[in-house]
Amino acid sequence: MADLLPTALPDLASRLVEREIRRAWPALVGPDAARRTQARALENGCLTIVVDNSPWLHELTLRREEFLARVAGRFDGVRALRLVLGPLEPAEPGTVREAQPRAAARLDAAALSEIDAAAAAIPDPTLAAAARRLLTKAWRAR
Repeated sequence: MADLLPTALPDLASRLVEREIRRAWPALVGPDAARRTQARALENGCLTIVVDNSPWLHELTLRREEFLARVAGRFDGVRALRLVLGPLEPAEPGTVREAQPRAAARLDAAALSEIDAAAAAIPDPTLAAAARRLLTKAWRAR
C-alpha cells in the first residue's frame, strides 16, 4: 500500500519526503542552525529553507554547499537549496526546536564564595552582578 499511494497521488511522494526532511532537520544541520531555520518545501528537487534573521541567512548562504551535501546525502530528491528570509512556523508535535533546559546544578558553599570574591573585585555594582551571573552559569556548566 505504501508503494501504491505515491504512484496514485504524485504530490504525496514529495510531501512525504518534505515531512521526513523536517523530522530529520535538527540532525542534518545541527541544533544552532535548526533553531533559526526550517525546511519548508521541496519542489523539483529544490528545498526551500526559511531562515528567521539576516545574519543566519548570510551564514547559511556561505555554508550552502555543506548543508546541501548533508541533505542530499540522506534524501536523493534534493539537488539544490533555496534560502529565504521569513518567520518560522510553530514546530510540529513531536519535534524539538529548543533544547530542553537541564536542571540547574547546585553550587556548594566554596563555589559560591569563590564567585562572590571574584565579583566583589568589580567596583561597578551592575557589572559585578552581571559577572556573578556569568560566573555562576559557567561554574554550573562544568
